[in-house]
Amino acid sequence: MTGTGIGLDRHLLGLKDISDSEIVSILDRAAYWEQQPEKVHRTLAGNFVANMFFENSTRTRFSFEVAEKRLGAEVLNFTAAVSSVQKGESIYDTVRTLESMGIDAGVIRLKPIGVLPELAAKIRVPLINAGDGNNEHPTQALLDLYTMRKHFGSVRGLTVSIIGDILHSRVARSNLWGLTKLGAKVQFCAPPNMRAPELDAPYVSIDEALKADVVMMLRVQLERHTTGLISSAEEYRAQYGLTEERAAKLAPHAIIMHPAPVNRNVEIDDALVEHEKSRIFTQMANGVPIRMAVVERALR
Repeated sequence: MTGTGIGLDRHLLGLKDISDSEIVSILDRAAYWEQQPEKVHRTLAGNFVANMFFENSTRTRFSFEVAEKRLGAEVLNFTAAVSSVQKGESIYDTVRTLESMGIDAGVIRLKPIGVLPELAAKIRVPLINAGDGNNEHPTQALLDLYTMRKHFGSVRGLTVSIIGDILHSRVARSNLWGLTKLGAKVQFCAPPNMRAPELDAPYVSIDEALKADVVMMLRVQLERHTTGLISSAEEYRAQYGLTEERAAKLAPHAIIMHPAPVNRNVEIDDALVEHEKSRIFTQMANGVPIRMAVVERALR
């Protein structure tokens, strides 16, 4: 393994190991990009960015692609299902191949845990984590922080309840680390078999979780379950879903968030997805300026 010469301040592997000031800097830069009236800029003209998705994605991949094109970058899209990965090529060899062809940065989404730091140590271009296993999803958490800051004016002092499949959620992990660095209180609510005891946040009942300023629902990630963790969708909704009856108990100022994709009528009722308290599609919109800030940071 060789050193890359790429500073940690150009990679974005997670929020656990970056400072609160760096997070605020990204949020501020996203606010700058959101305010720009022109849709396309030439800030990154002449730079090639590869979106390397070894795991399926809709919102994250397209959000990155829109962000990169708005910055004027040349964009390459890689999907494992139609690549030499299907012939047995390793993740490292695939990334190394694209690096050899002259890309300037890579956005990468992986299912295996722990591979991304190894790649970052070997690859000579900055890498941006677009989701690695159940470890981190930093740009999702950044857009969540950005959405909260825009709505409340500040993240500091907020109580944020994250409800659902904490065990398999990289969103929960990145949000926990990002929110606490900016002065918010994070609490989890989950069935006993979907908890992650290694994470430093209290677990509360569903009734207590509903008292928060922000109620963030998580998708039940059935694709990551190796054994049946829920008896039925109906039973899960009854015990941990954000139903219309439960939403009626939220504080007047509270907002509903969800990283999507949404399992309607499982973790959240269909009528609440576009409810006046919901910021789900606002989160998706905010993903573009956040990713513009992150990609620009990688190539500065």
